[in-house]
Amino acid sequence: MSATPTTPPPALRPYLTARHDMLWQEADAFAAEHVAPRVARMEAAPGRSESKIADLMAARGWFAVTVPAVFGGLGAGHVARTVLVHRIARVSAAAAAILQATLIPVGALLHFATYEQKGRWLPRVADGSLLLSIAVTEPLAGGHIGGIETTAERAGNEWVITGSKIHIGNSHLAGAHLIVARTAAAGGSTSQALTAFMVEADRLGLSVPDHRAGLGLHGFSVGRLDLDHVRVPEDNVVGEIGQGLAVAQSSSILYGRPNLAAVSLGVHEAVVDTTTARLKARPRYQGALSDLPVLRDRVGDMEARLRAARILAYQAVHLLDQGLPCDAELINSKYLGHRWAMQSAQDAMELHGAHALDRDYVLQRLWRDIQHTYPPAGTGEVQRIRLADAAFGEDHIQWSERLAAEAAWARPDPTAA
Repeated sequence: MSATPTTPPPALRPYLTARHDMLWQEADAFAAEHVAPRVARMEAAPGRSESKIADLMAARGWFAVTVPAVFGGLGAGHVARTVLVHRIARVSAAAAAILQATLIPVGALLHFATYEQKGRWLPRVADGSLLLSIAVTEPLAGGHIGGIETTAERAGNEWVITGSKIHIGNSHLAGAHLIVARTAAAGGSTSQALTAFMVEADRLGLSVPDHRAGLGLHGFSVGRLDLDHVRVPEDNVVGEIGQGLAVAQSSSILYGRPNLAAVSLGVHEAVVDTTTARLKARPRYQGALSDLPVLRDRVGDMEARLRAARILAYQAVHLLDQGLPCDAELINSKYLGHRWAMQSAQDAMELHGAHALDRDYVLQRLWRDIQHTYPPAGTGEVQRIRLADAAFGEDHIQWSERLAAEAAWARPDPTAA
């Protein structure tokens, strides 16, 4: 799989402007120069967080790709966000995960923070001095937001937060965490029981255990946060008291799911490129393996899935940039994007035969990495339930529509090339 720059395929032209083309080329060049040479080291030390790549992306302002220029960001919108994550993921899903994990809490701040709070946090994200994480998942509740047990109790003009969060992306790189905690008694309505807080990483009582490597995404820290009576000021509340569920759900749909669709897409492309290169290079009879109809049939299926996933990923965020209701499209892009990439990765493993099992072969890394786009932002079962809601006309909350004023601030100029 080549890390050299490419041009966007013609099928994406309806969704891309000249600025997107420039970001595409920039991301490809960055991946070739800075990411590809570090992949082997990341794989060799899976328990190590890759901070250098994070620093290099931060220096380019990519963590603030959706942040308006007034706060120092690129103001480039959601298609631009997908371009960056997608192109980096072709070379390293772990590096792309570092980028996308900060983009989710950035989205929450854009939609729910006060102007003063945006001015306090977002310029630091834009200048690269601050990475963020979003902390919702818990040891017992998992991704069930209604089961959150971390509590926040008011103490004068402060809040005292106690509990634990797990599977937190950028846990060891983030300088601040957007934490969702319970502020109302258990047993009440979940819709008003939770509140979101910005918690700086150096707050007394906040600890981050050593990073433990997962199955894949080596170099990306997905760790645990333990909060033991951590005190934060009242103005660290993001949104209103009792609005934590809305912060978590909207961030997951508008940012988490399309981000993961972009990661899956990058891995999917790498899988297809790796497989076709191998089959063309492997001699068989008077030709190559790529000449065999039975193998071309399998590769054709992979290519069909890849092309469909690419359109789904970009169409969904294009609609979001236009301020149009598109929750179901964002959900679908994550669901099918992962599912199709997973199927292609499994097909590729079989097409490679025993060679796929060689420890240092790229395909093994791709197969491991794609497993990590299934659980976050809702498993496949969760996505299908949400899509069933849409089928029955019961998707009552359209976050893309409700937050249209914020989501559409970066609508592409229709006159742009």
